[in-house]
Amino acid sequence: MSSPAVAADPQRLERPVVMAARGITKVYGGTRALSGVDFDVRRGSVTALFGENGAGKSTLMKILAGVEQPTTGTLELDGEVVSFGSPVEAVERGVAIIHQELNLCPNLSVVDNLFMGRELTSRSFVDDRRQREEATALLARLEEPIDPRTDVGELRLGQQQVVEIARAISLRARVLVMDEPTSALSAAEVEVLFKVIRELTASGVSVVYISHHLEESLEIADEVVVLRDGALVATAHADEVGLPWIVTNMVGRNPDDLYPVLEPAPREPLLEIRGLDVADPTTPGRLAVEGLDLTVHAGEIVSIYGLMGAGRTELLETLAGRLTAENGTVAVAGHDLTRADIPTRIDHGLALVPEDRQRDGLVQTMSVGGNMSLSSIRRYARRLLLRDADEKRAVGTGMADVTVKAAGASAPIGSLSGGNQQKVVIAKVLLTEPRVLLLDEPARGIDVGAKADIFALMARQAEAGRAVLFATSELGEAMNAAHRVLVMARGRIVREFDPRTVTKEDLMSASDDSGPRADRSADGLVA
Repeated sequence: MSSPAVAADPQRLERPVVMAARGITKVYGGTRALSGVDFDVRRGSVTALFGENGAGKSTLMKILAGVEQPTTGTLELDGEVVSFGSPVEAVERGVAIIHQELNLCPNLSVVDNLFMGRELTSRSFVDDRRQREEATALLARLEEPIDPRTDVGELRLGQQQVVEIARAISLRARVLVMDEPTSALSAAEVEVLFKVIRELTASGVSVVYISHHLEESLEIADEVVVLRDGALVATAHADEVGLPWIVTNMVGRNPDDLYPVLEPAPREPLLEIRGLDVADPTTPGRLAVEGLDLTVHAGEIVSIYGLMGAGRTELLETLAGRLTAENGTVAVAGHDLTRADIPTRIDHGLALVPEDRQRDGLVQTMSVGGNMSLSSIRRYARRLLLRDADEKRAVGTGMADVTVKAAGASAPIGSLSGGNQQKVVIAKVLLTEPRVLLLDEPARGIDVGAKADIFALMARQAEAGRAVLFATSELGEAMNAAHRVLVMARGRIVREFDPRTVTKEDLMSASDDSGPRADRSADGLVA
């Protein structure tokens, strides 16, 4: 364990250690995921845990929560050595976890998911009324107006994440581990969650907070800990360090180097959208996208920034053919694809990296290579036979191009970190040889190193003459990874900015869009 990065504040250190990991090592086969880690959780504090994908964060948290057992080392709870054989045992001792990947049953209602395995009963029968009342109160506390009788599968991703958070809070844990709790939440939902976290810590609950949103984590944290390559490398008080300190300790480089330098070289129009209307798939009678006009040129990267519900995802899914346009046209290189099916759009070079890689981008039962070649499998087939050599060659090239870190193409997709899984989804799309690359939150839930790799990859695609259109709710990504920045609100593009001069305040103000809508210029963009 390294020495703390700053001098300790005696008052803060008076908070007692409620849970501790001592000399924790975890080995999987020949891979050492953790190496002699000491980690303290203090009562009533938020400890932010930082590290790249593969640094050992999730492994350490799974050990704290009883999901995994350490190869060597011990856990202490209130100074007593404990050993959790399962998450149920951990919950019984007051330790609960919100997992990075949602762990919900989409075919069951919200209330059923909240109380699964610990149903509230009355006279040996499930007390449905009491469960609904408690579920309603939990959701109200998180300021999310969801009917608890709604099936989870009908909720958008951010609402599902709120349900996962509500379930963890309902356990009334003394130590609550949050692994990427805000990856699909809007800014308003994050604000509510932070208020709830502060209420929890004020009542003595200890929170371990893991997030790739570094600035957001610093806002809520009391203490910060950095892991790298399975070892603890730095600790500090959150109010005495900043983003450069965290990034440098995580990846050993300056945060200013995480985004590529883009050369402004747009060419001929490649993607042309005119008058696009898209019905909201969750709200009958409402338009998710309304009267939208947009042109993206070959060699150009365009970012779309917007809050949750702005219509970003619906726009990209319509372009990819997953949703149907009510009105308007979509064309790639002059070919009208407005009514084309998904395979036809792929054949014409239009492909999407979806927001939810687990649900929409990957098949969990398949290997890395199987996932990667899935969308382009017809290219490797001759009549009814698959040309294995051609497929393996393409997969190998794809893995090298996007720098996937895996044991090999035959490795299970679930064995990869989140960042490497995202790279597999991108490689799958690139094997279709797209002319227009669509990406919905391409860096969601991945570390800064993997983000840098993905944005560099996007820059290379633009340099090769492709048009790149990506949606993000991250201000830094929108401003630093594109030639043009568009702001979307209420289903429309309301402003366009030059990334060289735009500020975060500009984007936030435009995305609120509470004032009169700006007049559109002749090319359909807002002046």
